[in-house]
Amino acid sequence: MKVALLSKEFPPEVYGGAGVHIEYLSAELARLIDVEVHCFGAPRSSPLVVATYQPWDALAGRPGAGGVQPVSVDLLMAEGVAGADVVHSHTWYTNLGGHLAKLMHDIPHVMTTHSLEPLRPWKREQLGPGYGVSLFCERTAVLEADAVIAVSHGMRADILQTYPAVDPDRVVVIHNGVDPSLYRYDPGTDVLAARGIDPGRPSVVFLGRTTAQKGILELLSAGRWIDPAAQLVLLAASPDNPAIQAAVTAGVAELRAVRSDVVWVDEPLSRADAVQVLSHASVFVCPSRYEPFGLVNVEAMACGAPVVATATGGIPEIVVDGATGYLVSPGPDFTHELAERINALLGDPATARRFGEAGRQRVLDHFTWPAIAAQTVALYQRVLGS
Repeated sequence: MKVALLSKEFPPEVYGGAGVHIEYLSAELARLIDVEVHCFGAPRSSPLVVATYQPWDALAGRPGAGGVQPVSVDLLMAEGVAGADVVHSHTWYTNLGGHLAKLMHDIPHVMTTHSLEPLRPWKREQLGPGYGVSLFCERTAVLEADAVIAVSHGMRADILQTYPAVDPDRVVVIHNGVDPSLYRYDPGTDVLAARGIDPGRPSVVFLGRTTAQKGILELLSAGRWIDPAAQLVLLAASPDNPAIQAAVTAGVAELRAVRSDVVWVDEPLSRADAVQVLSHASVFVCPSRYEPFGLVNVEAMACGAPVVATATGGIPEIVVDGATGYLVSPGPDFTHELAERINALLGDPATARRFGEAGRQRVLDHFTWPAIAAQTVALYQRVLGS
């Protein structure tokens, strides 16, 4: 069986959870089947990457280019996967490519939904008129794919509600995961020192893209009530647009006026550097507005950090409230409740330590790549009728 994976991201050009997913899934699948990766961008050194694609220059600078340019790549990808038995697309950027490959080569199309465009209206700020193109690409693929992978049960429910015409039997849940040999406690402190983080003081850590979806503005609001003895560490880079970057810049400045030790690292960290910061987090916080899965919570738990997160999307399938961390329901008092839960763990190191140990064990039990790859291969066999 030869499977072609389509992705916008692949190392070293990775900026989100979908890129991390593709990196590890492809490596694990390669132990089981013949895998080839097709991705956007520059040539890669990985032997799994058989082709890379650039959008058409003629489309650059046009209104909606952020949505139209990926379609030009989709056309190239659809032709490039000739010879594959199954095409598997990831995110709206390549979903149309997977659908076209299905039509052109008469092969099954499996798609993984890492998020749903209709549930991310703030993407209109990033894509402009291209947001309508992203809606079209995703909707077309979801309605026609042979199988749709949801990364959580919450995500599956969202798919069926957003696209009620989809046959529920075609929507299956396969979680994301991490490599626990890479995401594990790092006792070192050199990265902390280099980034201005005091290893001798408690730290509340956020890790995510600078986007409204990740709830960073809500966290900055909550920062006024978080115990001032703790450092607030924001590992937030890759802004969606200038507006959100300006809003976060202003929010950080306002917070620094009322509390000290707000550390903002606004450039992407290497995986090893992020692991060290997560390893020393007194509390990891994920205040996302929308999170179909929430891979960063798995990463933090694998490093032994207790988690405080929004009870949204797939997060409740990861974080067990009262066992590996605390969940905070969205609502008008969200920022106050977020701060209260963070402060509860800061004030009870024994509970925080117990949550961290339980979180690590939960990752080992439920969120590792060999099991995820095996479930994915079984789905490929199903759509092939074998």
